[in-house]
Amino acid sequence: MTDRIVLKARWELQLMRRSNRLVAETLAALAQRAKPGVTTLELDRFAESYLLARGARPAFKGYRDYPFTICASINEQVVHGLPSNRRLEEGDILSLDMGA
Repeated sequence: MTDRIVLKARWELQLMRRSNRLVAETLAALAQRAKPGVTTLELDRFAESYLLARGARPAFKGYRDYPFTICASINEQVVHGLPSNRRLEEGDILSLDMGA
């Protein structure tokens, strides 16, 4: 197998830049909402609404039948956990991942 570098067209780079900015904005908004008592499922619903309202779609949702917008892991959970009804507690460490 030969390694090769695939160059992106200018329009592809601009689209990636826009998507990445939107992901960064969404993650910042999620960080503001990640408080004790909130569930990761609520955060997932917020993230999907946030993206859709801005004309984007969640990249993870539907990929290999993945049903969520974000991946959410609390404390000892393995990275890329599934959002759930588990409520965040004071001192929890929350890991979020997403794409648009």
